[in-house]
Amino acid sequence: MRRVDLAIIGGGPAGLEAAIVASELGVRPVLIDENPRLGGQLSKQTHMFFGSKEHYCGVRGVDIARHLSEAAEERGAETLLNATVIGIYDHNLLGVYQDDRLLKLQAQQTVVATGASENHLAFPNNDLPGIYGAGAVQTLMNLHGVRPGRRVLMVGSGNIGLIVSYQLIQAGVEVATVVEALPEIGGYLVHASKIRRLGVPIYTSHTVKEAIGEEGVERAIIWKVDETWKGIPGTEKEFSVDVICLAVGLAPLTELLWQAGCDMVYVPELGGHVAVHDENMETSVSGVYVAGDASGIEEAVTAMLEGRIAGAQAASVLDPQVRDRAEEIKAAARREIEAFRSGPFGEEPRIGKEKMRAQLQVRRQSQL
Repeated sequence: MRRVDLAIIGGGPAGLEAAIVASELGVRPVLIDENPRLGGQLSKQTHMFFGSKEHYCGVRGVDIARHLSEAAEERGAETLLNATVIGIYDHNLLGVYQDDRLLKLQAQQTVVATGASENHLAFPNNDLPGIYGAGAVQTLMNLHGVRPGRRVLMVGSGNIGLIVSYQLIQAGVEVATVVEALPEIGGYLVHASKIRRLGVPIYTSHTVKEAIGEEGVERAIIWKVDETWKGIPGTEKEFSVDVICLAVGLAPLTELLWQAGCDMVYVPELGGHVAVHDENMETSVSGVYVAGDASGIEEAVTAMLEGRIAGAQAASVLDPQVRDRAEEIKAAARREIEAFRSGPFGEEPRIGKEKMRAQLQVRRQSQL
């Protein structure tokens, strides 16, 4: 048994910012991540960020990951890598599996910044080798330098699908087409324009009907869908591909929050079930906070800002003397989040957070 002031689960953008802020406020956090390096999804993102200078405009995700990791370590954050938190038990007791040993951490405060998992898609033969999530493709190419195949059919025209399509082309992989079930492209038009200029067609209101192959993917059939998402016979198109890449959204990784006993609600705009949390990112379980995609699917910028709020709040609870400075950090982060969500791509998460907080108000009133 080891006692720690603050445990942060997840070394992605939210967890790293929580660690940086807590360290700046005098708390030495323990940052736990199951990967061999910190950075989370940022570690596989080779594209440059949009937005303001404060939000790393023009900086590649891999460089942001490096900057945040170095900042956390320079400020004294302790890291446990290749370590998986297998449970949160009563009174913030964490079970951590690392190097074939089980560690027990008794934390006073815990930030859960576990990120998200990729959604899958149901169609015949969707378990053939050669069918990947977009994150897996990025891991192969951008972390390990391995091309996933020769010719790819991309499913999903959100920013992830469009960006990964461009990265595939940069890696010498042909992208046969991009398929989108919605009637409109979901991502930034600048990303769509780049791959269209390279000759990649984008079929909206289409989805995968079937994958064909023996030992792996050899062909894919797509077809048009109607307003009720049903395939329209006679609209099929067939493509010779050896990879089908699925970029069809993410779902919050919330297993630890369920186990910790947090109140959970289903909010479609946030990607699925999320823990009810207040403006300080604290859940219904005292001393357990959530930040980033684990609190609802959104952009990396808001993940970092939520991490700052959670880290500042946890530090202020541990040391009341830093409360004033923590309030300044939280207020600034909230203003930035509000500005970021005021744009068209922030509407859905903003509505989702409002729905979640409405649930919180209902539960608070029922407890009075």
